[in-house]
Amino acid sequence: MLDRHGGIAVTGGLGFIGRHLVRALVEGGKSVIVLDRRPRDDSDAAPGIEYRVVDVRESRSLREALGGVDLVFHLAANANGTYSVEHPDEDFQTNCVGTFNVLRAASEARVRRVVYVSSASVYGTPRRFPIAESHPTDPILPYGASKLAGERFGLAFWHSYGLDFVAARPFCVYGPGEDPASSLVEVSRYLRWHLNGRAIQVVGDARRKTRDFVHVNDAVDGLVAIAERAQPGEVFNVGSGTEVSMQELADRIQRVAGGTARIRELGGIRDDTYRLVADVSRLRRLGYTPRVSLEQGIADLVEELGDRPELPSGATIFRRGQKAEE
Repeated sequence: MLDRHGGIAVTGGLGFIGRHLVRALVEGGKSVIVLDRRPRDDSDAAPGIEYRVVDVRESRSLREALGGVDLVFHLAANANGTYSVEHPDEDFQTNCVGTFNVLRAASEARVRRVVYVSSASVYGTPRRFPIAESHPTDPILPYGASKLAGERFGLAFWHSYGLDFVAARPFCVYGPGEDPASSLVEVSRYLRWHLNGRAIQVVGDARRKTRDFVHVNDAVDGLVAIAERAQPGEVFNVGSGTEVSMQELADRIQRVAGGTARIRELGGIRDDTYRLVADVSRLRRLGYTPRVSLEQGIADLVEELGDRPELPSGATIFRRGQKAEE
């Protein structure tokens, strides 16, 4: 895995996807430097991992941290669309300024490749299906706009300074280790409500709203494939390629977890009722194949969460002052 690269750094390596990526890299025999603004917990300690407290918004500490690094996976970001609506300034500072700082530090440190983790949010409300990378980018949230800005800066650094830059656009990533206080991906949220005997809170129309759910292990495989085999300047969707409605998700949760899944539709926001499914044919050409079925992913989460997991919190917000309380 990644044999041509020496030192590997992962910004945001203590986040949900970051932890899984770091684990996969270490299991593949690589030494990894985790850059995160939070100090590690004792549970994160493991051979082959060096932790450095670095805030991507602070350019000076970044330049020092990337010395001797060959490959950077840049995941540090605000990843919550609701938070970006409520705090657009912080979203901008972390996602736009932070990404610019990483790119500049990587260029100055002569890093061989930067893999930037963007988001399917750059597409905005989809116009055609499945969504290929050539689909228009028209974000509707500050989060999507900031992620798209990171892509544009990365491509500009590639053209202007020769920095090898590639980007990934994950769709709805779920799996073990999500934070119920911040994650908005429906799989874990719905399952947490169901396991507690609560009605599943669906924002929008349960039958018309669809999503592409990709297990975090598959998302990590996609990131590694991009790091290993993508050409400079390429952008890739990272998803399962399978479209699932919210009603279908609730049905599968009922089938796997047992009991009766009850749905309560929250009609306050209809902006969220749209189809979302990735065309992953470009990533498949790099050897990517999603391996974790939605049913298996749900079953693994049932085992991890237990009978009465912590309930999800937060609200879905598309416009300040308008939200679907959950």
